[in-house]
Amino acid sequence: MSIKSDRWIRRMAEQHGMIEPFEPGQVREVEGRKVISYGTSSYGYDIRCAREFKVFTNIHSTVVDPKNFDEKSFVDFSGDFCIIPPNSFALARTVEYFRIPRDVLTVCLGKSTYARCGIIVNVTPFEPEWEGYVTLEFSNTTPLPAKIYAGEGCAQVLFFQSDEVCEVSYGDRKGKYQGQQGVTLPRA
Repeated sequence: MSIKSDRWIRRMAEQHGMIEPFEPGQVREVEGRKVISYGTSSYGYDIRCAREFKVFTNIHSTVVDPKNFDEKSFVDFSGDFCIIPPNSFALARTVEYFRIPRDVLTVCLGKSTYARCGIIVNVTPFEPEWEGYVTLEFSNTTPLPAKIYAGEGCAQVLFFQSDEVCEVSYGDRKGKYQGQQGVTLPRA
C-alpha cells in the first residue's frame, strides 16, 4: 500500500471524477480575501465545508443513542459560517463529492488551523467504492463559542492505494452511507 501524490490525485480527479468539484492547486486566497487553504496538496486533498450545518442542542435533554438517534437533537442552519456552542459539536458536509476507486482507502485528518483553536474535525475513512458527500463532525472542545467557515478548508484527505484490489468493497456490500447527499445523521 502506498500514499498517493498530488499528480495521482489530479489524474484521478480529472480522468475518473474522483473529486467534484476539484481544485488542482492549493487555494489560500479568494477574491483578495485570505481563506483556510483547500485543494490539492503534496500528498493529499484539503476538503471544504459546505454551508449546511446541523448544530447539536440539548434543549430536549435527549440521550445520544447511535442506534436510535433523535433528529430533534440538532438545529439546522445554513450560512457562510457556523458558531458552535462551548463543549458542543456540529455536523456539516463537504463541498466536494467523492468517488473512491476499488483499490483505494482514505484517511482524513483535521487541519492544524482548527486544531490549534481546540476544534477537532472528525471524519471516518472513505472505503473502497464509497461515494457521496462526506459528513464532517466539528467538536468544540473549548469553553468558548467556536466559528467554522463554509467554503474553506477544514480537513485533509490522504489517499492510500493497495497493491491488490479488495475482495468486497463498500459498494459491494451496499453500505448504509453510500451516495449520501447532505449532512447525514447516524443510521442503525
